[in-house]
Amino acid sequence: MSSLLVTNIGELVTNSSECGPTPLGIIRDAAILVENEHIAWVGRAIDAQSISADARVDAQDAAVIPGFVDSHAHLIFAGDRADEFEARMSGAAYTAGGIKSTIAATRTATDDELRTNLRRLIHEANSSGTTTIECKSGYGLTVLDETRSLKIAQEVTSETTYLGAHIVPAEFSERRDEYVSLVVGEMLDACAPYAKWIDVFCDRGAFDPESTRRILKAGIAKGLLPRIHANQLEQGKGVQIAVEFDAASADHCTHLSQADVDALASSDTVATLLPGAEFSTRSVYPNARALIDAGAMVAIATDCNPGSSYTTNMPICIALAVREMHMTPAEALAAATLGGAKAIRREDIGRLTPGTRADFVLLNAPTYLHLAYRPGVNLISRVFISKGKS
Repeated sequence: MSSLLVTNIGELVTNSSECGPTPLGIIRDAAILVENEHIAWVGRAIDAQSISADARVDAQDAAVIPGFVDSHAHLIFAGDRADEFEARMSGAAYTAGGIKSTIAATRTATDDELRTNLRRLIHEANSSGTTTIECKSGYGLTVLDETRSLKIAQEVTSETTYLGAHIVPAEFSERRDEYVSLVVGEMLDACAPYAKWIDVFCDRGAFDPESTRRILKAGIAKGLLPRIHANQLEQGKGVQIAVEFDAASADHCTHLSQADVDALASSDTVATLLPGAEFSTRSVYPNARALIDAGAMVAIATDCNPGSSYTTNMPICIALAVREMHMTPAEALAAATLGGAKAIRREDIGRLTPGTRADFVLLNAPTYLHLAYRPGVNLISRVFISKGKS
């Protein structure tokens, strides 16, 4: 049996109200016992003095938090779009049209090139405290390229998402119905063995409600679980479709009606907010306050992609959520951990309670508040990740 005792934790965030008096379940002067890659015990450091373990770590009164759960990322791609970013910062409007250049670069990249870039981004994410990350296809949009994207993604995470319905590629621009038929037919057949989720970009310029429903139904019939890109560019039907299909998550949620807010609040569908996208596109931020006050479950994710949110850093997304979306620091941390876990319907991550995976982060700070209080500062002292794909 392999065990680890982390003690002298000044502030331990468990995300369980059973462990502490606040929703974050904070225990002060705490300790954690890890056995066989899972949390075996949490409690006061004084009560851990008699516990023996194979290894010990002294946190020296620093804070420990659950590992971040990044439930929305596009990591299989080649090239970058720095020129496009520069144009937006010079006043050009964001239209999502730049995806076409990433598709061209991804199609011509070798498997090893895609794999190397993926592992670079995973290392970045892990280094900034992310211990679980979802990974989408969507930059190949051929049967071959979507399949190989998911095969490569499956090497690093169990949270793989088939996003053949990202946009309609240029070669099908005059044959949109044919492309939808490909997405629900041959492409789905090839990709389903390597995916857990199916996603659709339901928005202006992408896929309409009718096509979205058709694609989700086909994926569900193949055993995939639904999630959706919804209401990023305009208020539309995406959120309502997400709730209709009991999707795990409706992602972006930038433009919501009161009916959308009410629908999310009365459902099990998580509203996943992606502040990096609004930052990078100079767009209006989602109304997180309305969602939280209505009782909706909210997650924060990076939306890491080369066009509209080229970051793997969850701490900066937390800081943006606090500053620009009026979330409290506690709400933002919960959204980046427990909320992300709920957005991929996982009970074994996002919390630090007995039986959960031993995925946690030792901060170079006395409290989690510093994640928003000191934006842009690397406060990640050490990251503990359970072995195996998360």
